[in-house]
Amino acid sequence: MGRFGLRFGSCQGWRRDVMSMDAIVCGVDPGLQTTGYAVVRFSCGEPTVVDAGVCRFDPRRPLAERLAQIDADLSAVFDEHHPDHVAVESLYAHYKHPRTAILMGHARGVILAAAGRRGIEVGSYAATRVKKFVTGHGQASKQQMQRAIQQVLGLADLPEPNDVADALAIALCCGSELSRQKLAGMTQ
Repeated sequence: MGRFGLRFGSCQGWRRDVMSMDAIVCGVDPGLQTTGYAVVRFSCGEPTVVDAGVCRFDPRRPLAERLAQIDADLSAVFDEHHPDHVAVESLYAHYKHPRTAILMGHARGVILAAAGRRGIEVGSYAATRVKKFVTGHGQASKQQMQRAIQQVLGLADLPEPNDVADALAIALCCGSELSRQKLAGMTQ
């Protein structure tokens, strides 16, 4: 398998007023060369990073082979951790690079299909929304994101590479949204 897993310990000090559910969320930052993933358990108001890493793919390999490898690698992550939710970065299309958006759509489709085959709920999150949630600013730099995630999760080091940091941020954003939905349902 082409992934390099990183395991982190539990965290403290996360917003107890927002996080009051038990769930496992797998955040995914899709890519055809590197796909980042982060499995975060939300329990008793605290997020704990269970597993995080990247799946790397040889850009010289045919697209179909790389897509099959994305499916195999993330299927292994899903089967190992049994997430309740998969959170994926939304597709972003820049007018100067429409081909990139089309190719990224292939990767997202494979990820959504792998989750769908397992009956896992899937949410899509725009990069600007995730950045705003984590840093308070929708145009935050990669380094600002890494520092914010390090602080939120109480990590000794910056989460690296950027794909892991992005996947962690997506999982945290999803967990917060799920908790807000749960709390809204409890007050109705």
